[in-house]
Amino acid sequence: MGIVVFLGFIDVIFYFVRDWRGFVKLLDQVRQKIRVKHYSIRTEESYVNWVRRFILFHNKIHPREMEKYHVEQFLTHLAVQQKVAASTQNQALSAILFLYRHVLETEMPWAENVVRAKKPITIPTVLSRDEVFRIFSFLTPQQVLPIKLLYGCGLRKMELIRLRIKDLDFDYKSILIRGAKGNKDRFVMMPENLKSLLKKQIDKVKTIHDEDLKNGLGMVYLPQALSKKFSGACKEFSWQYLFPSKKISIDPRSSTKRRHHIFEKNLQNYLKQAARHAGIVKKIGCHTLRHSFATHLLENGSDIRTIQDLLGHKNVNTTMIYTHVLQQGAGGTKSPLDF
Repeated sequence: MGIVVFLGFIDVIFYFVRDWRGFVKLLDQVRQKIRVKHYSIRTEESYVNWVRRFILFHNKIHPREMEKYHVEQFLTHLAVQQKVAASTQNQALSAILFLYRHVLETEMPWAENVVRAKKPITIPTVLSRDEVFRIFSFLTPQQVLPIKLLYGCGLRKMELIRLRIKDLDFDYKSILIRGAKGNKDRFVMMPENLKSLLKKQIDKVKTIHDEDLKNGLGMVYLPQALSKKFSGACKEFSWQYLFPSKKISIDPRSSTKRRHHIFEKNLQNYLKQAARHAGIVKKIGCHTLRHSFATHLLENGSDIRTIQDLLGHKNVNTTMIYTHVLQQGAGGTKSPLDF
């Protein structure tokens, strides 16, 4: 009897190990497919995490054996029990559809009928010009340049920290934003009063890069296509990040030791700390400066199409939200109490 129980226990362990290996292998396949398609490391981390949660939620049933209702159960769980935002729920759905379409290459006649969560239409938080400059006054000399660029150019947070030295054109007073949302490039203006700060930052990066080269380092991450086409470009100064990290790190994909860009949460912390010292009670983040950039351009008479190009919006309707901000503020209709 004892031998039978023992053998049964061994079978359970063997089944569990085999099941777990299959689970890990599937996640590795998701990573591999994402890298083949040159998706960002952020997308990779996000999609792998959602696929993992989806499979574990259904007790490691293989996705090939699941149907539409399994997906809907998981999305309902996220919305009702986890109370995630609509955008988060849609991100989870995108990861699951990626798994079926690109990894398992399975026909999904039910996929078109899976309902995506509807995002609420919200008016963005915008700072007044006075509030923006009050924030600037509470930033340290090391913090002020990246925060001013966010506002002065209307950049997204990741667009800023991924800037390279070669993206700055002082002659044409422009900055090239590479591979932005939708994998599109665009130009934005270079603020005149940031030129001297930018040149000082470039000198600082040159010093850091020269020291790295002396220590046998000096490499920087390049997109896969560029790293293959220009094998030596990773050590060129022009490809270095404008805002490099203080520390050397290990690339999670290639395990290469090199200096990456600054951590994005640092920017958020700089901004929130300065806003708190400035006595601003609005809930703000780095994207608030982008909203403020667009709104202030509209106040100054810039046309909506120009602002659309500067922001890199695919659809002008996305940019039109800033006209609603103005209509609700000082430029809109007056209250009858003020007649």
